[in-house]
Amino acid sequence: MQLIETIFELHKRLAANRRFGVPAQTLREEIGCGPTRLKRAISFLRDVLQAPLIMDPERGTYRYESEGVYQLPGLWFSAEELAALLILDQVLEQQPIGLLSEALRPLRGKIETLLHKTGAETPQWDSRLRLLRMAARPAGDRFSTVADALVRRRRLLIDYHARSDDRMPRPRTISPQRLALYRDNWYLDAWCHERNDLRTFSVDRIVSAEVLEPPAQEVEASALDTVLATSYGIFSGQPTAVATLQFSPHITRWVAAETWHPQQQDERHEDGSLSRSFPYHRAEELLMDILRYGPDVEVLEPPSLRDAVADRLRAALSHYPAPEATPQLAALQKVRATTGVK
Repeated sequence: MQLIETIFELHKRLAANRRFGVPAQTLREEIGCGPTRLKRAISFLRDVLQAPLIMDPERGTYRYESEGVYQLPGLWFSAEELAALLILDQVLEQQPIGLLSEALRPLRGKIETLLHKTGAETPQWDSRLRLLRMAARPAGDRFSTVADALVRRRRLLIDYHARSDDRMPRPRTISPQRLALYRDNWYLDAWCHERNDLRTFSVDRIVSAEVLEPPAQEVEASALDTVLATSYGIFSGQPTAVATLQFSPHITRWVAAETWHPQQQDERHEDGSLSRSFPYHRAEELLMDILRYGPDVEVLEPPSLRDAVADRLRAALSHYPAPEATPQLAALQKVRATTGVK
């Protein structure tokens, strides 16, 4: 542990025990340092940083003399906290947008300098982080405009090209409510003044965006959650059905730890399988999630969802016709047909 970390840990313990202080032996044990390093940290706090640090001879403890809360000057972080900040910065940089990268670059340099002063070695630390993004789309050129209107609480005039109907972009005025990063893609929850209702827009499908002067119409967070966060996935709307799925014992080892919906209900069975029920509104996204588990999941309810999955599986199977029978197999099948032997 470097001296700067020792000072930081010493301050945390003194600040947490302002009334009675902490014995030197306890400080050495909790911080994990020897008597010499502790004395150096105490001297630095008292003489350089002008901390009101005294030795209480009656109790044999070190404590802060002032009744108020003493704060270390500037920003103080341990080596672990600085490393965590660098990792967080790298995560932000590798997101579908690079807008934060330039803004955080000066901060990144300061964090690396502070980390170097702690004595911590960080050779090629950025190569130790691997983020795997699946089916992520670029956020588009309008993300900064959308974020600006969202933060400043202004309305937006947008041209939106929806994937669902693939119609040409048409203008609409919206009041942005919140941004959502869902499955590595950005969505905007907003009040649509054209439809007079809440809608969710895929940010990468916003063709143009202009911030307007009128303030955004506010929607209570509880109302946003009621409309946009009660159904399955990104689709808005009140739930219209409850899906019940049964997963095989094998795949349950993974699925049991996953949250598919905040209101999901799980039931374990003696054979190791798992039944999961949750509400949903539209089935498109749910169908894709069910199909990726193949034979390891069965839809129990409702019948409409069960039929939809079966239709998809039959349609998929039509792309893979059974191979033609070999002459030997054809002859065997003919014998079985004539003799009745199976």
